[in-house]
Amino acid sequence: MEITTGPPEVRVPASAEVTDTLGTAETVLTRRTGAPVRLADPEDLGGSGRSVVMRVRVAETPFELPRTLVVKHYGAVPAKGYADPFAHEAASCQLATALPPELRVGPELIAQDTEKRLLVLEDLGRGANLADVLFADDPRAAERSLLAWARALGRLHTSMAGREADFDALMRRLGVESWTDPVADDIQRSLRELPELLARTLDLSLPEEMRARLDSAAGLLSSTRYRSFSPSDICPDNSLVTGNGVRFLDFEWACVRDVALDAAYLQFPFPSSWCSYAMPSGLVDNMLATWRSEIVEVWSDLDDDAVLMPRLLDAQLLWVWVSTWWFLPRDGQLDGPIDAHMPSPRRSTALADRWQRLGKDAEAGGMPEVAAYAERMVRALVERFGSGALELRPYPAFR
Repeated sequence: MEITTGPPEVRVPASAEVTDTLGTAETVLTRRTGAPVRLADPEDLGGSGRSVVMRVRVAETPFELPRTLVVKHYGAVPAKGYADPFAHEAASCQLATALPPELRVGPELIAQDTEKRLLVLEDLGRGANLADVLFADDPRAAERSLLAWARALGRLHTSMAGREADFDALMRRLGVESWTDPVADDIQRSLRELPELLARTLDLSLPEEMRARLDSAAGLLSSTRYRSFSPSDICPDNSLVTGNGVRFLDFEWACVRDVALDAAYLQFPFPSSWCSYAMPSGLVDNMLATWRSEIVEVWSDLDDDAVLMPRLLDAQLLWVWVSTWWFLPRDGQLDGPIDAHMPSPRRSTALADRWQRLGKDAEAGGMPEVAAYAERMVRALVERFGSGALELRPYPAFR
């Protein structure tokens, strides 16, 4: 999950990497089909320091295969104690591919090789991702896509509910004895470290009632009855807009967690992403209603505001807290964009907007201690970084 220090690394695979990945994919597909398969015309799809990702054309096969495929080839196994993105993605794709095609919200797994750390996936096409739509100039297309994104998220939660034991078994088969939600790990660390950082950089103390509220909200990170599969990194550039709705890409940090932690993305946009701008308030409400219309099929009690809204407010509090730990400029750091290589807002501006929204929602939700602390935080950010911190613009599609 590329959310901390600087831009995500975009690679152009070297010739040796292309050759190695093509050859490995051909071997994996040949073994799967029982006859030679030849691939050609590799196209770099970005990848990261962890993997090479390419679109390839199926040039020769005696069996019926899609005309193009996506190949994802991972590097070495991480050191002990670190999450293995290959295992998370392979288990996730196996789990999703077992669903009926009409319920899938990610690419179908065509083949895999655990020893070679390679996945062959369905090519979902060359459509725009959600970030492309939000940074274009068509507000109606952006609204339709965001509502489709909310619907796809709800369908993912309902179709994958109750599958934690299956996910756990698949991870064990891939050699992972235990797995965690990486965001949960960061939240726990931020609960320990952010108070001292705030005291040092903003001269802001943490009252005991606020600390108690944070500890209570962290209950969402434990086992609850509202857990389902999550891609974890559900940012706009990992969400492909297709003719059949939004499909999610990149399951390198996928996990099972409380659905409120994903649904909070509907309350304020994409807290772990480089492209966190403002959205029309009415659209935010419609996105939440769209997601909710899907998930009540499994959790009917979440149709009750008295049940859902406090959980969403707890999730929102955790996201605002951990993103402050991620993005608050440290001593000697400039208040630059979240991602200097992308059209990102200033860190202080994104954070001030999040705390303002949290304060309003906490006031409406009967959490005065959170509202009061959020007001203090916004004042401290403005004193440190200037009044420009209060000027978060909407996504370009809504300007």
